[in-house]
Amino acid sequence: METILIIEDVESLGQMLSQAVTRAGFKVILASDAETGIARLIEDDVGLVVTDLKLPKKSGLDVLRSVKEHSAEIPVILMTAHGSIEIAVAAVKEGAYDFISKPFDPDHLLLQIDKALEKKRLLIENRILKENFKDQIGFPKIIGTSKGMHDATEKIGKVAKGKTTVLLSGESGTGKELFARAIHMLSPRHDKPFISINCAAIPRELLESELFGHERGAFTGAVGRRLGHFELAHKGTLFMDEIAEMDLALQPKLLRILEAEEMMRVGGTAKVKIDVRLIAATNRNLLQRVQQRLFREDLYYRLNVFSVMIPPLRERREDLPALIDHFIAHYSKELKKEVIGISPEAMNQINKHPFTGNVRELQNCIERAIILCEGPLIGPQDLGLISTGLALDDIPLEAGEGLQAVSTAAIRCVESRVIKKALAEMGGNKLKTAKQLQVSYKTLLTKIKEYGIEERGFL
Repeated sequence: METILIIEDVESLGQMLSQAVTRAGFKVILASDAETGIARLIEDDVGLVVTDLKLPKKSGLDVLRSVKEHSAEIPVILMTAHGSIEIAVAAVKEGAYDFISKPFDPDHLLLQIDKALEKKRLLIENRILKENFKDQIGFPKIIGTSKGMHDATEKIGKVAKGKTTVLLSGESGTGKELFARAIHMLSPRHDKPFISINCAAIPRELLESELFGHERGAFTGAVGRRLGHFELAHKGTLFMDEIAEMDLALQPKLLRILEAEEMMRVGGTAKVKIDVRLIAATNRNLLQRVQQRLFREDLYYRLNVFSVMIPPLRERREDLPALIDHFIAHYSKELKKEVIGISPEAMNQINKHPFTGNVRELQNCIERAIILCEGPLIGPQDLGLISTGLALDDIPLEAGEGLQAVSTAAIRCVESRVIKKALAEMGGNKLKTAKQLQVSYKTLLTKIKEYGIEERGFL
C-alpha cells in the first residue's frame, strides 16, 4: 500500500481529499503546512506527494525541491489556482509530475495519482533492467546432459513454482547465477524484478546500504534516500552471490528480514514491508563456515531450505562438446568471424585441461580463441591454455583413498602449480595473474593462502 502525503492549508479541502484518497486504497498523511509536510516526508515511507502551491511561510515549490533532494523517484503533484498556472508549469520543468487547477474533481486527482505511481514503477523497473539485465534478458540457456546437470535442472524445475528460499552451491564459474535466473524465469515472479548482488564484491561497510537502502543523512555522502536491493526486488527475486562472505554483523539483520518480511533502511525508523524470493549462492562449504563460527547457524538453516549442487566442469566432461559448440556459435556471430569448429588437437588439449575456473574459464578460452583464430577451425595455438606438466607421482596420495579423494588431490596439485607458474609469468602481480587465470582477485588470494604459496617478491 503506497503512502500519499497531502499538504493543504484549507482544512475542509484537506479532509475531503484525504477521505477520497483513503477510499481508493492508499494510506494518507495530511499536513497543513510545508514544514510539517517536509518533516513527515523524512520520517515516513512516502510514495507520492500532493501539495498546494500556495502555503503559509514556505510554498509548494519549496516542498517540491525538498522532495527531489530527499528522493528524485517520488512524484509530486501540485494543486494550483488559475492565476498560478505559469508558476505550476515552471514547477513541472523543475521535476513536478503534473499540476491540477482548482477546483477539480477528486476522481481526476486519483487518476493522476495512479498515472504518477505507474510512471514511478516503470522508471524503477527501467533502472533495474539497465543495472542488472543488460544483454541477458530472456530465458537463460543451461547446457548439459550429464547426470549432475540433469539432477540440478530437475531440482530447480520443481522448486521454481513457489517462494522457497534456495541455496545454490558450486565452485566459481559453474553458472550459479544462470541457475538463479532460470529459477526466477520459471517462477510466477518471472515478470517482476530479478536483482543480483555479490556479497564479496562490495566493501562490508557499504553492503548494508546496498542491501537495505539508506535515508538522507544516514552517513557522510548520503545526500538523499536510496532504495536498496531488497526494495528494488519487491515482488520479485533477489540473488545474493557469495553469501558466505557476508559480514557476521549483518547476518542477524538478514535473518530478521527473511523471518519478518520487513526491514528498515540505514538511518531510518519506518518499517518497510517487502515480498522477496531469496536465492543465495556460495562456492564455500557453508556448514564448515558455521563450525568455524564465521557464519550464523540459524541463518544457515534459514537459507538451506532447498539446496542445489551445481557440478564442476571436470565432473561433466561429456558436456564439453555442446558447451564449445554453443560458445563458438555465439562468439563467431558477435565477433563476425567465420569459425565453425575446433580441431582434434585443440579438443584433445581442452580434454586434458583441469578448468579450475569451470564454464567461465572455458567461455573465456573460446572467446579468446575466436579472436586469434585465422581459419575455420580453432587450433591449439589459439587456446592459450597453460600446461601444468603434472605427473602421477606429483599427486599426494594416501593409502586407501577413493577416486573422489584422488581427484580432489590432483586438482589441488594442478591449481597450486598453475597459480605459481602464472604468478611467475606475471612478475608476481596478483591482479594480472587473476585476469590471466580468469578468476576473481579474491578467489586468487584465497587459493594462495589455502595452498600456502610463498608470496615473497609478489605484489
